[in-house]
Amino acid sequence: MKRALVLGGGGPVGIAWESGLLAGLTEGGIDPAKADFIVGTSAGSFVGAQLALGRSATKMATAIMAENPSAPRPTSGGQSNAAPPDLTILFKKMQEAVSGVRPAKEVRAEIGAWALEAKTISEETFIAGFGRALNDLAEDAWPEGNYACTAVDAHTGEFVVWNKEAGVGVKRAVASSCAVPGVFPPITIKGRRYVDGGMRSPTNADLAKGYDAVIAVSVTGASADPAMTDRFRKQLDKELQVVRDGGARVELIVPDQASISALGINLMDPRRRPGAAKAGLEQGRVLAAQLRSIWS
Repeated sequence: MKRALVLGGGGPVGIAWESGLLAGLTEGGIDPAKADFIVGTSAGSFVGAQLALGRSATKMATAIMAENPSAPRPTSGGQSNAAPPDLTILFKKMQEAVSGVRPAKEVRAEIGAWALEAKTISEETFIAGFGRALNDLAEDAWPEGNYACTAVDAHTGEFVVWNKEAGVGVKRAVASSCAVPGVFPPITIKGRRYVDGGMRSPTNADLAKGYDAVIAVSVTGASADPAMTDRFRKQLDKELQVVRDGGARVELIVPDQASISALGINLMDPRRRPGAAKAGLEQGRVLAAQLRSIWS
């Protein structure tokens, strides 16, 4: 049986929740690192890379839960507790990209053009913000296992999947997957610049087609825009149907009510990370028993 793990986007708070969730699953006898394929988008690209590199979800979650939520500190990508930029334009374009009204690639290229003009921190500062988890790696390092992450070409809107065969180091691949337009700088790889793979989909779950058992994790929490949440959920449903049509048994994990409360609306707020990791840990412990049949 071939197993795939799909980890969706969700900012620094999503990284915390996913880390806690996977730690809880591990405690319950579900080892996510045993997946034959791990694919991550944005926040999920970072968490997935850690798993693929052989790092413990339990240690990741424990470290996050020990963070001081009241201390101003940079989190993944160098963001601090400062108020986030106005992303109204980005959210509208993201909805347009999945609406089918215009070619998605065309809309994503417009998002990329906007990202290239935005004033952000430098690429070097952004990558340094991931800390030792990525920066201790050699520039061309890639996990041994079957790991992939997603990005979008900022110039053309083309969707890109980085994997072992792409000839790209995981450090820059993950940074590109996490490069939220308007918040973080597009990342330069082989002379081109790339933005967050979530511009195509928050999960890109259809990449798991062809596997027998798929666990998909979607960081859908509270939202100031229910219409946007609904549109992205419909997109996810389509992706998962593609996977099911390929013969897979699929289990979708979304935040439970306690996790939704812990995540909050602003997934870029580092002060929510300890609580999100704890909520994810508790949810993972509860879910482990019901997922045993699909993962064993």
